[in-house]
Amino acid sequence: MQISPLVAVVILNWNGKHYLEKFLPSVLASSYSNKVVIVADNASTDDSLDFLRAVYPEVKIIQLSQNFGFAKGYNEALKQVTADYFVLLNSDVEVSENWIGPVINLMESDRSIAACQPKLLMYHSRDQFEYAGAAGGFIDNLGYPFARGRIFDYCEADKGQYDEVIPVFWASGAAMFVRAELYWEAGGLDEFFFAHQEEIDLCWRLQLAGYKIYSCPLSVVYHVGGGTLPKGNAMKVFLNFRNNLIMICKNTPVAQLLWKLPLRICLDVVSALKSLMQGETAYFTAVVKAHFALFKWFFSSKKENKFPPKRKGKINGMYNGSIVWKHFVKGKKEFRELIS
Repeated sequence: MQISPLVAVVILNWNGKHYLEKFLPSVLASSYSNKVVIVADNASTDDSLDFLRAVYPEVKIIQLSQNFGFAKGYNEALKQVTADYFVLLNSDVEVSENWIGPVINLMESDRSIAACQPKLLMYHSRDQFEYAGAAGGFIDNLGYPFARGRIFDYCEADKGQYDEVIPVFWASGAAMFVRAELYWEAGGLDEFFFAHQEEIDLCWRLQLAGYKIYSCPLSVVYHVGGGTLPKGNAMKVFLNFRNNLIMICKNTPVAQLLWKLPLRICLDVVSALKSLMQGETAYFTAVVKAHFALFKWFFSSKKENKFPPKRKGKINGMYNGSIVWKHFVKGKKEFRELIS
């Protein structure tokens, strides 16, 4: 009898006892048998660990010495995990019973698939796609990420329109399946990012190395979202802008970067000035700080934070156009409208 691949579901926790209480039971009830459920704790100051030891002694705990953020937190935790597949799962995600099997079957059928995500729906509005990844991540020519079912802040209703299994550009870090050996082969998550868009950067590097990223909507999970840093938080804005620009610099050929980066910075400035005129000074300041942080990174000597692109295969999920133009100027709200 063939043994199923070992899947390690690793939940990164920071002061999230309320989420563990609410959502850990669904993870433990998953129908896939050859799995281990692990909570990696980013030095929580609440009673998360006492709760786990008392109520769920079968859950393995990896206790980190400090709050390393999402990227380094996972890297440090996964060094202590042995499995065929890692699943990076947010603590604020409720999973369906058969969410693991379809993804593993897909990835086992094609060894070139490095990472995959299930369909992400909103926990509080279960017929709506969720911001963090919807039905699979895409990116436009200028590095703006979006997803099947979510363009900027607009999330579509799920009517089965994106239920086909397809290659995408990035898989959501809220529920990312990744081959363990390829996670480390690609260098893991870039720890400089701390949090936000590090999973997109990883998927970009995996594609540049010749592997594929997929969306598997046969698997469904429900995500609360905004659990650590709420929408509009100045730090969240800073990290999103800074990390996105650094990601572009790391993975874009120099000839393209020479025109893409200045254009992106100009568009960021427009967004920042618009927010300033609307009285959102914290947003404006965060964008300005992100640009200064980009230049500091660019001219720093921290070579370990730079992964020169080595293009080996076809890049899937890159939209050959501007999502900013399509959405804000042409008024396109849904993913299906982008190709019309």
